[in-house]
Amino acid sequence: MAVIDALSRQHPNADTELSFRTPFELLVATMLSAQSTDVRVNGVTPALFARYPDAAALATATPDDLEPIIHATGFFRQKARSLIGMSQQLVDQHAGQVPASLDALTALPGVGRKTANVVLGHALGVPGLPVDRHVLRVANRIGLAHSDDPVKVEEALCALLPATHWVLASDAQILHGRRICRPAPLCDRCAVREQCAYFRTLGPVAPRRDPRRVRTAR
Repeated sequence: MAVIDALSRQHPNADTELSFRTPFELLVATMLSAQSTDVRVNGVTPALFARYPDAAALATATPDDLEPIIHATGFFRQKARSLIGMSQQLVDQHAGQVPASLDALTALPGVGRKTANVVLGHALGVPGLPVDRHVLRVANRIGLAHSDDPVKVEEALCALLPATHWVLASDAQILHGRRICRPAPLCDRCAVREQCAYFRTLGPVAPRRDPRRVRTAR
């Protein structure tokens, strides 16, 4: 699709920004990323994975063990319980391996559809289209979808695109939402503004300064 191709050119090599080496590590990292940032998650996972490298190891942990390690990601008490329950279920029902099935993944404690699609698409080679707040915002603004329900947006995007483009479509929109199509968008820097329904509702758009690039005068 032309819009996704244009976004992927604006954000070349779009990919998840979570650091991982195995499907299990990505599953854990994605669970930790809820209501947090990839930077914070990547800051805690090296110590976490050094101590608990797989499901069998993490299944033996207690909340008191985990909470200090993952504290910086927020909601650490609930996340600790979910990580332990997820690992125990992997050991009990999947021989400690991450299943390559959306239904099996979402049956795990603390694993929602978005997390499952991240793991499927980025670690298991199964097409998936994760919809987070950035994809919701970008897809609705452009006019690719018309809903605030992540499942409906996922269905709309999947219907528009071949399965081979699902992962890229999510990654490109996530980066676009982080860098350009923010809550206060930088429309003058957008590669798809001429195709964007939101942009067409605006009057003339003056270039805006990126606040991250503003330096204090000396």
